[in-house]
Amino acid sequence: MSMMNITIDGKATQVPAGSKILDAAQKLDINVPTLCYLNLDVMKYNNMAASCRVCVVEVEGRRNLAPACATPVMDGMVVKTNTLRVLLARKTVLELLLSDHPKDCLVCAKSGDCELQDLAEAFGIREISVPGAMSTYRQDVSASIIRDMDKCVMCRRCETMCNDIQSCGVLSGVNRGFDAVVAPAFEMNLEDSVCTNCGQCTQVCPVGALVEHDHTWKVIDALADPEKVTVVQVAPAVRAALGEACGMEPGQSFTGKMAASLRMLGFDHVFDTDFAADLTIMEEGSEFLDRLQKFLDGDKNVKMPIMTSCCPGWVKFFEHQFPDMLDVPSTAKSPQQMFGAIAKSYYAEVLGIPREKMVVVSVMPCLAKKYEAARPEFAVDGNPDVDIVISSRELGRLIKTMNIDFAQLPEEDFDNPLGYSTGAAPIFGNSGGVMEAALRTAYELATGETLPAVEFEAVRTLTGVKTADIQVGPHTLKVGVASGLGNARELLEMVQKGEEQFHVIEIMACPGGCIGGGGQPYHHGDMEILKKRNAVLYAEDAGKPERKSHENPYIVELYEKFLGKPLSEKAHHLLHTHYFKRQQL
Repeated sequence: MSMMNITIDGKATQVPAGSKILDAAQKLDINVPTLCYLNLDVMKYNNMAASCRVCVVEVEGRRNLAPACATPVMDGMVVKTNTLRVLLARKTVLELLLSDHPKDCLVCAKSGDCELQDLAEAFGIREISVPGAMSTYRQDVSASIIRDMDKCVMCRRCETMCNDIQSCGVLSGVNRGFDAVVAPAFEMNLEDSVCTNCGQCTQVCPVGALVEHDHTWKVIDALADPEKVTVVQVAPAVRAALGEACGMEPGQSFTGKMAASLRMLGFDHVFDTDFAADLTIMEEGSEFLDRLQKFLDGDKNVKMPIMTSCCPGWVKFFEHQFPDMLDVPSTAKSPQQMFGAIAKSYYAEVLGIPREKMVVVSVMPCLAKKYEAARPEFAVDGNPDVDIVISSRELGRLIKTMNIDFAQLPEEDFDNPLGYSTGAAPIFGNSGGVMEAALRTAYELATGETLPAVEFEAVRTLTGVKTADIQVGPHTLKVGVASGLGNARELLEMVQKGEEQFHVIEIMACPGGCIGGGGQPYHHGDMEILKKRNAVLYAEDAGKPERKSHENPYIVELYEKFLGKPLSEKAHHLLHTHYFKRQQL
């Protein structure tokens, strides 16, 4: 690859041809402020809309200022980032952005984590020198996401994420001038569009235009109600990131402190979605083996590959985008919904209370889980299996609101029976983890032999699409794994065209899996943070006494006392679901 020579602020360096000025500046540790730019290195994609002009620089021989994020380096280029002309231009741009931005920072969900706020502070802007009319737009509130376009700075990051990375095609810029807005087609509400509720748009929005629908006060109200029995479950990926929301460094396991903090908040029963992850493997793995055997026996009515169904963002994606494949994914509910169903049936019986008295709260890395819990099929006579869903970020804020010193909390265990799990469960939060957990159990159930090594390294990378051949007894299984809905589309289109044939496919809506979920602490596309979260979950797996879902003694007990066996009539009623064809607009 040819190299380009560039000098910035008197410092010389070389960068590959095709690099932008901003790349060269970052290599030299020269700070160039940005707003619309976003380096999505985990997805190998950069947002270069160059719409905000905050990153303008002077280029020798060029009359106009150039946006550093989108201007290619030329050999011998000389750039200045610190002249008075540049400084004044950036300040003017910021003042114009602020002149059309709400001033409600005190109650904004992104206050303290807002990039526009940070830039205003960095430039010392204390007054708006160009006051005038402000654009206004109706607020769009869905189960998962709130769109407040009055706060939008038209950076187009959400478009890049939604259209180029996730391939959902929900958001685009429409209208002109003060009427310009980023919206779904025909400016419909998100809940009426093909939005999957994955929440990746909230991860990249630099301001408060796209945020999670916060349910924190619903949790507080439930905890304060003496007539309610509060049960909380925590998803696998939350433990790898919650500390970040409480001011701690990434790369640590927060499982014990997380359990302790939930008890301090006042929950009556502190459980773990990891238990339901083990339960999911029992149902989904058994369904896979049943389908595989029928397929190998020549049953023409059996559809392969079977696809995982743990991710509600992915489920809604295929309901919209691949309606001809509705009978292919597993019918097993997600771990969140399995937990809710078991908590309000089996565990309510153990406690001797009606399901209506129990409030099940989920802490999830995923905003689509809010939507999933509200799906009408996951309710009994109007009473939902999962009542309230909050994100990792919301729990982090609640812990700080309640003045809990998270860093100093002791390590505590979850309650039993719905808090015990094997090593197969925490890795559900990583891309490839569900596949690996399923293979561990499927291998031993199918062969009757002990798996010689439980680690399936071929599915453990953070690569967007992974394929592998796995030997299970006499059969070689072709498996596929995709994280990120754009990668999922790529994989499924290969299947549709007959270019690839798989026996089983795992798909997660968010790049990297649940560790990079829309409800996790903001990682700003930093691959190193995702790698650290990924490693935490594999370390949890390695440290467990049992590492296969069918070895969980409380899962064994649940089947013996309540469910009978995997795929039984009762298991189907409580733990399985069906899918719907949705509009493709």
